[in-house]
Amino acid sequence: MMIHYRREAGDTPRSESRRRFVLGAVSAGIGMAAVPKLSWATPSQQDGATTLRGNRFDLQAGYTKVNFTGHERLATTVNGGLPAPTLHWREGEDVVLHLRNNLSQTSSIHWHGIILPTEMDGVPGLSFAGVRPGETFEYRFKLRQSGTYWYHSHSEFQEQTGMYGAIVIDPRDPDRFACDRDYVVLLSDWTDEDPYRIYAKLKKLSHYYNVKQRTIFDWWEEVQQKGLRGTYRERAMWNRMRMKASDLSDVTGATYTFLMNGHPPATGWTGLFKRGEQVRLRFINASSMTLFDLRIPGLQMKVIAADGQYIDPVSVDELRISVAETYDVIVAPDGDTAYTVFAQTIDRSGYARGTLTPDASLRAAVPEMDPTPVLTLDDMGHGHAGHAAHAPAGPQDGQPSGDHAGHSGVHPESGRQGAHTSSFHRHHDHGEAIPVHRADIKLGPHIDMIADAPRYRLSDPGVGLRDNGRRVLTYADLRSLQPTADPRPPAREIELHLTGNMERYMWSFDGVKF
Repeated sequence: MMIHYRREAGDTPRSESRRRFVLGAVSAGIGMAAVPKLSWATPSQQDGATTLRGNRFDLQAGYTKVNFTGHERLATTVNGGLPAPTLHWREGEDVVLHLRNNLSQTSSIHWHGIILPTEMDGVPGLSFAGVRPGETFEYRFKLRQSGTYWYHSHSEFQEQTGMYGAIVIDPRDPDRFACDRDYVVLLSDWTDEDPYRIYAKLKKLSHYYNVKQRTIFDWWEEVQQKGLRGTYRERAMWNRMRMKASDLSDVTGATYTFLMNGHPPATGWTGLFKRGEQVRLRFINASSMTLFDLRIPGLQMKVIAADGQYIDPVSVDELRISVAETYDVIVAPDGDTAYTVFAQTIDRSGYARGTLTPDASLRAAVPEMDPTPVLTLDDMGHGHAGHAAHAPAGPQDGQPSGDHAGHSGVHPESGRQGAHTSSFHRHHDHGEAIPVHRADIKLGPHIDMIADAPRYRLSDPGVGLRDNGRRVLTYADLRSLQPTADPRPPAREIELHLTGNMERYMWSFDGVKF
């Protein structure tokens, strides 16, 4: 494999502030004209992002002015687009991609889910040094798979500020799920705030953006439902854990605008179809922090692939798509009706939307968001089957006090049961606690929680989706269409504990940060 950097002639070191100003001014003044015409890839336009087809690509990382909220901001983009261009490849081919860094800081591209040599993976500090300002890096690898994937920067907060795009790899053989229309539907979250400022806030107060906390009126409703004693006991347990029952998302619609193919909810994305056509939708969650609950009212979705892998098709009304996941679905819309593609956030603080329609002027109603979910003790591993009492109720042995101290589970960010450990046990899918061997991990400033009794419930759709009257996809529904290439049973098991301190916003495996 060839790996090399190329510094362009005449490049000299500049201050970061001057470089950012100059490059931003050029991007704002010239716009898309500042991006050189691609000589190798063949571009085409779909509503949302340019599509580049071929096997040799020139990619330019730079600054572009955007406006999603009524206020102009500077985004980090590839070839001037947000999202970045969709890269359309073919299984079996060799691809060569040149990333030119016109940013004021080191940049990179990570090819999410792509099987490739380590040095091509694009993670600075792990697989390579990153691409310094003014330099060009060559990615070169052979495509050994097909399906729906995505790419994004793995440097600083460039992904949060717009540096992400879709990848579609056509199979070598004829596609068994070929459709009349094929659309990428890329979900993301945008903030006008400086991401460094957001991170600083979370380090100081991890629930800063949680504006949907319980009030005295919620307490009175609980008393009417559970009685005074039952309400007191439950509230006391949450207080001992120093957690909140509304702790669903770290960053919410309080600062985020949620995008679908780069379109905010006010405008929305549009996909056209004709009568009798089948439409394939390639859903990609390219957000930095947001889980979406996705449905198309009036249409069933036949899920055919998860994370690029074909599965036994399963028809559902709704699915939850976590950060970095992809799902391919097929829908068969009626030829005279428009449909809203509706993706509400797990905490119901906002949504992204689009429209499938036979006529660009025809729109469907946008549904109301579901009620804000409330976590239960069972969600946190403290129910009848999942109680874990490793951490003491109060701060001890150097354990910090605060909103999350004393909790022995892990953050419910995924909204899925079974997310409490990475240890894999195939025979537990009924909600029972799983005994695991806990590594010698000491609580302290860097760890306030360890799951001693993780739960494995792949058939649970997750908080906010249970018993909602819709057929919801679960991980238990995902069955590979092809048998595994290596049917041997595992020879050994490596257990990793997801650890961290939510109050200080620190995360680790077995207490060790990257």
